[in-house]
Amino acid sequence: MKILVTGGTGLVGSAIKRIKNNYPLYKFIFLSSKDCDLTDMVKTQLYFKHTKPDFVIHLAACVGGLFKNMNNKVDMLEQNLLINYNVIKNCHDYKVKKVICCLSTCIFPDKTSYPINESMLHSGPPHHSNDAYAYSKRILEIQCKAYQEQFGSNFICVIPTNIYGPNDNYSLDDGHVIPALIHKCYLNKKNNENFVVRGSGKPLRQFIYADDLAKLLLWTLEKYKEKEPIILSVGEKDEVSIETVAKLIAKSYNYENKISFDTSYSDGQLKKTADNAKLMKLYEGFKFVDIENGIQKSVDWFIKNYEHCRK
Repeated sequence: MKILVTGGTGLVGSAIKRIKNNYPLYKFIFLSSKDCDLTDMVKTQLYFKHTKPDFVIHLAACVGGLFKNMNNKVDMLEQNLLINYNVIKNCHDYKVKKVICCLSTCIFPDKTSYPINESMLHSGPPHHSNDAYAYSKRILEIQCKAYQEQFGSNFICVIPTNIYGPNDNYSLDDGHVIPALIHKCYLNKKNNENFVVRGSGKPLRQFIYADDLAKLLLWTLEKYKEKEPIILSVGEKDEVSIETVAKLIAKSYNYENKISFDTSYSDGQLKKTADNAKLMKLYEGFKFVDIENGIQKSVDWFIKNYEHCRK
């Protein structure tokens, strides 16, 4: 049985690659943007015709941190709409048995009660800082549901919280908060400069280590039988501030005495607390990598692979 992983060389795709030997029943196909431009329908059709996957884990997306979402809204909207439409349409046309699509907790309503759960996805507009990306992902969920209702398709959406780990995008401008800060602290220490973090550090986030998410995606593929989305996340008690994350990164470099926060920059959404009760009920006993250990692993990988990693 063949599993096609779109975005196969990215953060989560690389994590699936690290654990794939634990799933000997499957042949994994890891698709990168170099293999096929998923914004192009004709190229996407040809790729599906050639590979004929039985299952698809759809990770490919135009993604970035807060400032990329704020400054590149047209790209975030249009590229993701094209990618998602082309992938889901071809999954249907080529009779893929089950599809797992990744959403994000950042697409939930800005003004809501906490913790947020799976039923609240469309109950209000998203935060203005990432609304273009958020609506493209909401449309993906609507698209999957439409195929469920019209054709009985087994197209499922999962909602992970903030993902981090080895093989991330460490761009100082476009990267998500953990990889961008890992890169920034590395350079600051190298140049004996202050480690200045954008924003107040007060926003709260739940972070999931990429290898944990990879395991949960395969669990969703094999075991999750419902049609509704499911949040894949650490619990509310494991929510941490950006300040805590920055200090853990600084600690991993032994550079804690050089950290400061620049409050002239936007914080974005203050919190996005997600409820993982549904996951914990269905997958009792799953053990997450704790944030301190995960950040240390991520920093170690970045230092070792500095010359060749995405940045």
